Order: sequence, then C-alpha cells, then structure tokens
Amino acid sequence: MAYVLGIDQSTQGTKVLLYNDEGNIVKKVSKSHQQLVNEKGWVSHDPLEIYNNVLSLVREIVVGTDQTEIKTVGITNQRETALVWNRKTGLPVENAIVWQCARAKEITDSFNISEASMVKRKTGLPLSPYFSAAKYAWILRQMDELPEELACGTIDSWLVYQLTKGESFVTDVSNASRTQLMNLTTLSWDEELCQLFDISRSYLPEIKPSDSHFGWTDFDGILPAVIPIHAVMGDSHAALFAHKGEQPGAIKATYGTGSSIMMNIGTEVSMIPNHLAVSVGWQSQGICHYVLEGNVNYSGAVITWLKDQVGLITSPDELEDLVAKANPEDQTYLIPAFSGLGAPYFRDDVTASFVGMTRITGRAELAKATLESIAYQINAVISAMKDVSNLPIKQISVDGGPTKNHYLMQFQSNLTNADINIATVEEASCTGVAYMAGIANNVYPTTILNRLTTHQVSPEPSFQNVRLRKLAKWEKMIKMMLEV
Repeated sequence: MAYVLGIDQSTQGTKVLLYNDEGNIVKKVSKSHQQLVNEKGWVSHDPLEIYNNVLSLVREIVVGTDQTEIKTVGITNQRETALVWNRKTGLPVENAIVWQCARAKEITDSFNISEASMVKRKTGLPLSPYFSAAKYAWILRQMDELPEELACGTIDSWLVYQLTKGESFVTDVSNASRTQLMNLTTLSWDEELCQLFDISRSYLPEIKPSDSHFGWTDFDGILPAVIPIHAVMGDSHAALFAHKGEQPGAIKATYGTGSSIMMNIGTEVSMIPNHLAVSVGWQSQGICHYVLEGNVNYSGAVITWLKDQVGLITSPDELEDLVAKANPEDQTYLIPAFSGLGAPYFRDDVTASFVGMTRITGRAELAKATLESIAYQINAVISAMKDVSNLPIKQISVDGGPTKNHYLMQFQSNLTNADINIATVEEASCTGVAYMAGIANNVYPTTILNRLTTHQVSPEPSFQNVRLRKLAKWEKMIKMMLEV
C-alpha cells in the first residue's frame, strides 16, 4: 500500500487527508484557526497557529498507518492571504493579512490610471487591495527597518518554508499569479510591478511549476523519513484540476467562504477582460493552463453570518426547511457587499444591504434571500465569462460545503440555465493537489482524475418563465447600490 497526504490550508481552518494508492480518502482530520478581526474590520490569521495546526493534524492522521508507505504530499492553500517573515529567525513580523481584508486600499488608491492599467495588462488582475502585493506593501510600510533577510509570501510559501526547515523558499505559478507581482507572459516576478509596490524582488520566493519538487519534509520529525512535497496549487486551481478542467471551456465554481469561478481558456493568454481576472490555472507536465476567474467575496460566508451574527439559524442544516417556508411572492434580495463586491462589479466602496423588503418579509424570506445571493453572484460571473469567451456553458462543476444544500444547487442551475455537476466529495481542492502530487511521484496514473465522481442537477423548465425577470431585478438592485 502506498499513501499520499493532502494538506488543504483554507480561510477557516486546515484539513489533512490521507489517500490510498487507488486515490480513495481513507482518513480526514481538520482543525479551525482564529479569525482575528479588529475594530476596523481588518482580518488577520496567526501564521504560527496555522503551521502548528498542520503539524498536529499530520501527527493525528498518521496514527495507525504504516508511515514508511507515505510517499509524497501536496499542499493547497487560501491564495491572496499574505505575510512577511524573517528568514533568519523563521518568525513572522506581523500576522498574515487575509485575502478578505481591504486595509491596503489606501495604497492601491494612490496609483494613477496609467499604473492601474499597467498592472491589469501585465498580471491579468484588476488593481485591488484584495491581492497580495498591496498587502505585502502595507506590512513593509509598518516596519522601521527592512532587513535583507525578509521574505514575502503567501500561505503556501510559508508552509513549505517551515516544513523544509528554511531550505525551500518557493511558490507555485498559480499562487504567484494571484499576487499582482508576476508577469503572466514570462511567468516570473516583474521588476516594474515590484518597483510600483516598492517590494524588493529579493524578498520574493522562487516561482516553480505546480507539479515541481518543492522540497523534503518529515513534518518536524513526525514521519520516520523525509518525503517530497511534490505539488502546490492555490485552492481554486486545484479544484478545477480535480474536475478534469484541462480543456478550454471547462468551468467550475467552488463554494467556500468566498467563491472562485474559474474557466480554462487554453495554453496562451488571448484575452484580458476588464471585469474578470486572468490567472494561471496550473503548470504541470510542462504545460501552462490559463484561466478566466471571477471571485465572489461572500458566498458560504453569508450562511455563517446568518447563523453567528444575525441568529436566524443555529445550523446551516436548518436552511433547507426554513427556505421552503418562504412566501414565494416576497421580492427581497441580499446584496452581500460585506467587504465590497467582487467580480464582475469590482466595487470595494459599497456595503451590504437587504433590499426590496415588504411587510410580508420575515425570517424565512430573509434566509431565502441570503441563500439566493450566493447563486446570483456566481451567475453574474458565469454570464460575464460566457460573453467574453464566446463559449457555450452547458454544465458547471461545483464543490464545497454549501453544495450540499439542494435548494441552492437547484436555484443555481435554474439561474444559469445549465447542468450543475456536484462533486460527491467536498474536498475537491485537496483531492486535486493530492492527485497531482501522486502523479508527479508515480503513485497514480494520469487517469486518477476519473475518480472524482459527481451527481447532476438540471434546470427546471418551469423556472424559465421567471428566470429573466429575476435576473433583471437582481441587476436593478445592484445598480441601485452602486449609484448610492
């Protein structure tokens, strides 16, 4: 028996999964970490807590397993979350700034139109505090001195650095493409971009293909011998890989804290649309796959908000029955701009609001509007992709915890007028990177990707009578918010 470890370090916590040589999940453990939110709404994570959680989970998952048969490990991660650490001490100089946090807005607002255009042209990303570069710059500006041994990295770089005891300071091309510092064409750090954000290239990790050998680790002595870290990918990219998204036109939506909607556009950059991002999906077996992407800031997080902040539900499992009780005549919409609106609107200056409420709006109706807001946002991104790519979208692969909600999946299918292929495992991102590591280390054949099975939800013909009216109302409500 041979095993592959998969590490999924995400916004809310960390999962470690153990896969056997047939690609099946044989064990899974997880642990959450603190969401550090201050009075300004800044969101941070403690990098040391995250690393220690990884070690504790690996220690837990290998119990009862022949540890000499664990052949390799793959790491997938929350992407734009940024931190700076000292390479001599290995300690962070500040808590990591989470991708949701817009504290660096003052930095990006200081750039002129020409500079913003240059950023978009070179990186495929709209200038925004959402991405890592501005977050690095913010941390560096808080420091009195900038020693030569500083390291600026995303969570993948931090984990690899710690797991290899400082031997490997690297990132993969998918994560690098989301920093706003990598040139999409050259796949290297761009000097002009580094100068714009005032970040020394010496602070940045080496960029490698996603299926590279990233270093050796024994997880601080937990394993009896070192194993290779043989794949690293951003979480959304790993999910598209798991969904066999290597063909142009393949599209997936991950329902997590936020949502990433991603479409493969081939092996060359042929378009840089204004209202969508272009990134590297992954680079493996010598081939670089590019993607269109739109990010929704709050998707699954609205369910958490409904539970923890508003108190309308005590568990996400209640939503199905509660939404079924909603008055079908209610026209309430939630515009979930808790940290602005992401693609395809890109407005970080608007705030969240329920709109369209009437006297018949109650608990069930608010819950329904909250759940439907996820589908409306994702549909807006998919519609933009369809317009830009001129490719028909007949089916969408989806994964993530909220996909267990039958109402949400049916409503999503109805809105997009496309079949929804729902992964039968929630852990598509971890599975994708584990499979890539296994392929790179000759544990798995490339056909292993056929193991990720799905079940399908199709549009209801009766919904088509109201589909366009509902979409028009959503866009009207969005327009109202943007004009305030």
